[in-house]
Amino acid sequence: MSAIKGSSSPPGAPRQLPVLSNFKYEYFVAGISGGVVSTLMLHPLDLIKIRFAVNDGQTTAAPRYNGLRSAISQIVKTEGVRGLYRGVTPNVLGSGSSWGFYFFFYNTIKTSIQGGNSKKPLGPSMHMFAAADAGVLTLLMTNPIWVVKTRLCLQYAEDVNMAESKRYRGMVDALKKIYKTEGIRGLYKGLVPGLFGVSHGAIQFMAYEEMKNKYYNYLNVAIDTKLSTTEYIVFAALSKLIAAASTYPYQVVRARLQDHHHDYRGTWHCVQMTWRYESWRGFYKGLSVNLTRVTPATVITFVVYENVTHYLRGRGAAAEEAVSAPADGQPKEYLNVPSRARA
Repeated sequence: MSAIKGSSSPPGAPRQLPVLSNFKYEYFVAGISGGVVSTLMLHPLDLIKIRFAVNDGQTTAAPRYNGLRSAISQIVKTEGVRGLYRGVTPNVLGSGSSWGFYFFFYNTIKTSIQGGNSKKPLGPSMHMFAAADAGVLTLLMTNPIWVVKTRLCLQYAEDVNMAESKRYRGMVDALKKIYKTEGIRGLYKGLVPGLFGVSHGAIQFMAYEEMKNKYYNYLNVAIDTKLSTTEYIVFAALSKLIAAASTYPYQVVRARLQDHHHDYRGTWHCVQMTWRYESWRGFYKGLSVNLTRVTPATVITFVVYENVTHYLRGRGAAAEEAVSAPADGQPKEYLNVPSRARA
């Protein structure tokens, strides 16, 4: 007789928690792939954005740049081409792991809300809820990497007179010295504005998902249908522009708190000093460079993510179909017929 399909596990088989059924490695691998590819291509712009953001006009340690082209030429002249890739190792690890964890957590939470039905659309509030939760979990796991990346990006050729404890030879050396001199709190500097920054990812994912859903409705197709690369590019770019323009100030505050050339007493003190000396413009320093970097970075990340996800899911579906197919090539219906009828 044919096998009866049900939700209960076979006798003797270990029971699986319902939430575990929503864990899909495809999202993690696809997120890492997108983050690594985009970071390797656009790290120099990220470095310059950070240097613009922390330059408050008060410290003499940071070099002054007149613009993007001026920054690139000055860095190459004083630090060489390698200067454009300071902090690239923690940036690759940070971006890869962040995007991997973010997409993994986001899709796990989203699938739980959908009850396992990937074709069930969610509203804007649920998309923001899933994205916010994923952002908090990801930030708690990756903040130390971002502290190290920021400090490596902010090492200048003129830093030869700085204390040895603030001169870093690489990612591992930086982790050791920060932990030794500042403790675990040093590795979590900028966490508070980073938590505020969770709104950035929430807004971005909400905009991205809602634009896709409306487009799916327009095409009258299922919401897990694979789109073209051009369509993913448009949705990713628009969602990033919306999120970046609305939440950029937290990135400036976070970068300044993590900068070892400054000594702020906390988030609110940093906000006060920035407003006192630079007014509202101080909270948007490096925005143009940031948009130049994050828009193509997000496009690359999302396009790679969507294509890798669909590829891995397609392979998984094909493997499951191959496993379920009978070895002798007979149709499934044939196996479900009693042996006497087949004879």
